[in-house]
Amino acid sequence: MFFNKKNSFDLNDINSIIAACLRKDRKAQQALVEQYLPYGKSICVLYSQNPMDIDEMVNDGFVRVFGNLSKFDSSRSFKSWLRAIFINSCIDHYRKNKSFSLMSSLDDVMEFELDYQTNVIDDLAAEELLTLIQELTPAYRMVFTLYVVEGYNHREIADILRIQEGTSKSNLRDARKRLQQMIYERYGQHYHKLKIIRSR
Repeated sequence: MFFNKKNSFDLNDINSIIAACLRKDRKAQQALVEQYLPYGKSICVLYSQNPMDIDEMVNDGFVRVFGNLSKFDSSRSFKSWLRAIFINSCIDHYRKNKSFSLMSSLDDVMEFELDYQTNVIDDLAAEELLTLIQELTPAYRMVFTLYVVEGYNHREIADILRIQEGTSKSNLRDARKRLQQMIYERYGQHYHKLKIIRSR
């Protein structure tokens, strides 16, 4: 009888799940996906607003996770390791599918005279901020997310995206300006209360 067969791993121990995955245990693989699917998807939605693209990035991310599990160092945080893999999946998807110039036109940013040293947002709810970020052009969204969310510097972003450092800086500047504009348009009556994204 196999109906109540006990797991060969501890669901509460990621290293136990990983060890079982490396033995090709299908239940362990399923358990890992179920535990980290929401987290993986939360990363991917920062890089695209297209549900099909997000699904593709999530699937590719897990393929890479399982393909590299044998290289995982158990002394590290698994969540941080997985995050790095998913970010790379999103970046590769972006490179493969971009059909536009990374240097977006300044025409995308309407004249908006607020000083961007007063840049945007700590008081917005996470869901509201995510919605605004997703409405940025792909070029703005990619640079903004890598810089503000992931903590890369402009030289690193330039190397990752194969662009000039100045292009990264200008896209970040214009992304912040566009976010300010959207916040003002939607939350204008509260704008003076909003804190700002700290410039680095």
